[in-house]
Amino acid sequence: MRKNTCYRGNRTVQAMVTWVVLGGGLLALYVLIYYNLVRCPKCRSSLKLTGKTVIVTGANTGIGKACALDLAKRGARVILACRDKVKAEAAVYDIRKESGNNEVLFMHLDLESLQSVRSFAETFLKSEPRLDVLINNAGLARGKMSSDGFSIEFRVNHLGHFLLTILLLDRLKQAKAGRVVVVASEAHRWGSIDSHVLSGVATKNTGWSTFRPYCDSKLCNILFTRELANKLEGTNVSCYAVHPGCVFTDLSRNMKFWQKLLFVPLAKLFFRDAENGAQTTIYCTVQEGIEMLSGRYFSECQVKEVSASGRDDALAKKLWEVSERLVGIA
Repeated sequence: MRKNTCYRGNRTVQAMVTWVVLGGGLLALYVLIYYNLVRCPKCRSSLKLTGKTVIVTGANTGIGKACALDLAKRGARVILACRDKVKAEAAVYDIRKESGNNEVLFMHLDLESLQSVRSFAETFLKSEPRLDVLINNAGLARGKMSSDGFSIEFRVNHLGHFLLTILLLDRLKQAKAGRVVVVASEAHRWGSIDSHVLSGVATKNTGWSTFRPYCDSKLCNILFTRELANKLEGTNVSCYAVHPGCVFTDLSRNMKFWQKLLFVPLAKLFFRDAENGAQTTIYCTVQEGIEMLSGRYFSECQVKEVSASGRDDALAKKLWEVSERLVGIA
């Protein structure tokens, strides 16, 4: 009897030791992943932006809000260009309170509506005497079609920002050193530019998954930045595309319930928070001496190579021409 008791006791101890070792190993693995993949290098520039004006689209939450907060702390006048008035005004209150900077304002912008983009630009140009930085941050992944037959992702993530940038470009050129920062993604590597888009013809691609049109729109971001840099050559405006990393933001708000059940727990463990995700955007906004890298793609606060499609100058030029026709400025 005593031997059996001792035997069972030894097995219990061994099991406990095994679980402790396994738990320690998993914890060590998570720490390794966190410090090498999840946590992003901080932007170390201490540059002040007092007297400068910055527009951040989609700044009521997530990366955009974190970026706007950082820039407000640096003394910039920050315009939160957002669709949701209630959330945007709440964000303005939060940012003013935390930064101590009252030069934080909300202006309505719905990137899905080209008329809204034009109205925003008109209002801004009438009310604001300067623009130093435009941060095209807003983005979504919804997997739905817009009224004209294009994916919502193409309409919002690319076309709305394309028109916004064109309408504000002259004001940016008046700044001493204007910048355009485009929030793209590593997802561009899985993207492609549909032939219907390049011909300027809408088509209902109802078979696409939620992720595919998002990847396509991010490739558009890369190509747009590349061609924009070519057109800005010789001016005092530079532009950069950035990858924020895998960030747990409101981008998941359009997922189905079962997708959220799988995604959210993993995202909270292995994805960056908004502050970490904003670091490369902040870097390309304030870092001095990177003007010669205009048109390039940044990740982890450093230059990174894009996919072969993202380096296709002919494709970038064609996308620009089609985008001009689609927004009615060709």
